[in-house]
Amino acid sequence: MIPGDGIGPEVADAAARAIDATGVKIDWERIELNADLIQKRGEVLPNEVMDSLNRTFTGLKGPVTTPIAGGFQSVNVALRKRLDLFANVRPIRSLPGVKTRFQDLKLDMVIFRENTEDLYSGLEHEVVKDVVTSLKVITRTASIRIANYAFDYAKATNRRKVSAVHKANIMKLADGLFLRCCREVASGHPEVRYEELIVDNASMQLVIRPETFDILLLPNLYGDIISDLCAGLVGGLGIVPGANMGEKHAVFEAVHGSAPDIAGKGIANPTALMLSGVMMLIHLKEMDAANRLQTAIETVYASQGAVTRDLGGNATTQQFTDAVIAAMK
Repeated sequence: MIPGDGIGPEVADAAARAIDATGVKIDWERIELNADLIQKRGEVLPNEVMDSLNRTFTGLKGPVTTPIAGGFQSVNVALRKRLDLFANVRPIRSLPGVKTRFQDLKLDMVIFRENTEDLYSGLEHEVVKDVVTSLKVITRTASIRIANYAFDYAKATNRRKVSAVHKANIMKLADGLFLRCCREVASGHPEVRYEELIVDNASMQLVIRPETFDILLLPNLYGDIISDLCAGLVGGLGIVPGANMGEKHAVFEAVHGSAPDIAGKGIANPTALMLSGVMMLIHLKEMDAANRLQTAIETVYASQGAVTRDLGGNATTQQFTDAVIAAMK
């Protein structure tokens, strides 16, 4: 458990309470990692963080603040590179009772984002003063791997369609390679419908007819942007879970920020980290516990009796958590 910054410790404690209430027995190893500690230690991933993840292979992580336009590297990016967490997986699913312009559509899609390269490789160089280059890295190995992950998931869960998102009309070599890899993998899965969309068109289609999407398959940068756009379709980052999956390790995290303006006030919404906990339980093959927690969260939202302020309610973090636990009983 990495609680993180800001509201992180509050939502982490709430998620742990809810997960424990399912009846599954977890020995939480709590590891502190936040902006103050990173600045003090001078390292983004201290040894105790890596030692813990290399013992447990599984992490549940709250938000860690990342400085803008300077400062230390993103903890998320560092973790993904060090542990080779190549697949970022974000389910986008409508929750009952959450009011959005698409609430009647009951959206249910999954985003698969390549997690280790693209412009997030961090290969930047100032050629001369005020002239900077940033390298976009796309490899066959990484592209084939994320495509396989998405299509294998589609087959295992009976999903009907995979949409590869790109900008190969402009970046013909980089995005062209990504597309060729997607096509190659798609050819081995004739039972899954495959389509390709340019990223700007995909963005427009998502806000016009999001119900037409099932699985989205994207390189790193587009995946980061599109996954937040899709979170907005169902109510925001506060209710959308996320997972970073590798061959050996898996880190499950809330995708929202650390929200320092409300930290310590007891009003943060722990739903995103609780739902990330559901993903973690599925990964650990604790299906019964995962179903209990998912159903309990949906029951609380359907009744609208203990919803937090970000979604129009008055419940505190503790009251929402208590309601989820009560729903499981």
